[in-house]
Amino acid sequence: MNPIEKFKNWYDEETEKSTVRIPSACCLTSIGMDGYPNSRFVSLKEILENKFVITGPLNSKKGIELLANPKASLTFWWTETERQIRVQGDAVQIEDALADIYFKARSKASQIVSQISKQGVEIENITELITKFEQQEANSPDIEIQRPTEWSGFYIIPKRIEFMEFKKSRLHFRELFTSENNHWKKTFLQP
Repeated sequence: MNPIEKFKNWYDEETEKSTVRIPSACCLTSIGMDGYPNSRFVSLKEILENKFVITGPLNSKKGIELLANPKASLTFWWTETERQIRVQGDAVQIEDALADIYFKARSKASQIVSQISKQGVEIENITELITKFEQQEANSPDIEIQRPTEWSGFYIIPKRIEFMEFKKSRLHFRELFTSENNHWKKTFLQP
């Protein structure tokens, strides 16, 4: 089985059973400018042409890190089905037209935050940012908010995908798919 299809099947099974608000949440790890890994939770937007898509500001820590060292991992933990998936791959910036589509799909509040905030940058007074948000929200109830040029996203092009299904016996079932010359090689891993 193609690991992308397996991922989609597992994802569908989890979302059918799950009651969590964001079942697409996953842990994105990039390599920091200081050489240490940096992890944070993001939302998987979709899988497009066998590439995992995430979005966010290019001038955020994750954006800067992925542009400087385009290697990333995504880790999914699904409680209802007791499954974990780890994806490792190369990060490539998405096209502007696709970024526009994802930006338009965001809520108005999320669009405003993307416009007024520099994600991850220190701030001395949160009240100023809240005021700025409230003013922008009041001034643009029916105005379409344009995507900031620094807001985009990344394809994570998988090189390795590991599936682990937890078992009460602790004899977990693990499969590793590795991309070699555009073909997937499957191996089994001990728990």
